[in-house]
Amino acid sequence: MRLTNLDMDALRSFVTGIHANSFARAADRLGRSTSAVSALLKKLEDQAGVSLLRKAGRGLTLTDEGEVFLSYARRLLDLNDEAVSAVRGLDLSGWIRLGLQEDFGEVVLPQVLGRFARAHPNVRIEGRIGRNSELIARTRSGQLDLALAWENEAAVGEPLAAIPLCWLGSMREEPVWRPGAGEPLPLVTLEAPCMLRTIACDALDRAGVPWRIAFVSPSLGGMWAATAAGLGVALRTSVGLPAAVKMLDPASSGLPELPALGLTLLRADRDAGPVGEQLAAIIRQALAEALPQEWLDAGRRFEASSIPA
Repeated sequence: MRLTNLDMDALRSFVTGIHANSFARAADRLGRSTSAVSALLKKLEDQAGVSLLRKAGRGLTLTDEGEVFLSYARRLLDLNDEAVSAVRGLDLSGWIRLGLQEDFGEVVLPQVLGRFARAHPNVRIEGRIGRNSELIARTRSGQLDLALAWENEAAVGEPLAAIPLCWLGSMREEPVWRPGAGEPLPLVTLEAPCMLRTIACDALDRAGVPWRIAFVSPSLGGMWAATAAGLGVALRTSVGLPAAVKMLDPASSGLPELPALGLTLLRADRDAGPVGEQLAAIIRQALAEALPQEWLDAGRRFEASSIPA
């Protein structure tokens, strides 16, 4: 069997188009025409021997084979960029600013900062932990180059994972609330505006579950402390869950089922160049090691804008 060498330019066009949710935007980022990107995608499908994309309305979406191929394409590009960085890393200099959700402060941030500093000692990296709305605003204004944020209508970037939301309570055996007892569910939340607080209230309203705000915290640490103390039920993900807090089963707790929340990598309009690409690759790797594979796979669904035939 004759082995096929995949074209790296075609791989980069494919992955960039998916990250940008538009192959037209990918062409701009890569400094190519849309017809050139279209030709590279056709070349990649010929090399792979399968269709990677199919029409979906006026745009394109991944085929089943395309979803599998995307995971390998990312890894190939990350390895390619890592190899180039290994021999040119000392040439990278300057500074870059990264924002993260507080949930990932202990799980991902130490790995990202440590790996990046070791690989690029001449680059200064500034990290900022913030709320989702703040991260979005700072990325849009150019105060952050990259940000790991929850996806919503205002924050559509490179999809990284789909993380299930869950109801959380104290490890104490006695529940803080029982359905049908005539008392509203006590909620522990972050200060408004908070996207997860809104999701919790909306889910309870739709399910007809009465609720009240029992504790409000400006930080995730305060929210964990109040939940662990049994002051109420919280809504969050299981990422970075402290030992004194546990996930609650919705069925047995009388609580509504919850959706998954998209995790996305936002980029400022200003191109961060090779430094930004290296940091993005390290973030992907850190998440791949910290999160279950099914969460990563679930985040790789997309619908791209149409490209020339």
